[in-house]
Amino acid sequence: MKTKEFLSLLKDNTDKNLLFEYKQGALVGANYHITEVKNITVDSVDCGAGVDFWKETIVQLWESPMEQDKKEYMTAYKALAILNKVDKIKSMEKEGEIKFEYSNTSFHTAQLFVLSYSLKHNSLLFHLGVQKTDCKAKETCGVPETTEEATVSSCAPGSGCC
Repeated sequence: MKTKEFLSLLKDNTDKNLLFEYKQGALVGANYHITEVKNITVDSVDCGAGVDFWKETIVQLWESPMEQDKKEYMTAYKALAILNKVDKIKSMEKEGEIKFEYSNTSFHTAQLFVLSYSLKHNSLLFHLGVQKTDCKAKETCGVPETTEEATVSSCAPGSGCC
């Protein structure tokens, strides 16, 4: 999901509680805070010598240990106010992908993509998840799209793949 789409959903649902599901059936606690917004520029070279460049917005969510008993979630209105304030200080990359950085004692730190969202009762719920790493140079490196087609020589020395 692009940053501008996320901001638009917040704007359209300011009266809703803002919830994040970081894995199936597990919600970020109501005691979460938005602790950092990162504008990230990725300037990369893949294993097939392909150059790529893109921008992302990463919003860090943190659960305050001082508010573990908190039951009411942040509203979309409050989150939008925080993000608008950030945007005035350092403009967010509206066309870039938005990700959420999160961890807790039973879940490792991860940058999570928005897989989908839903409106339920008085809540705007974002379903987050990971995307597996992938070879961006499959054609250059001779890597088949499916694992059934893979062979040991797919990325052999001298094949043009790292």
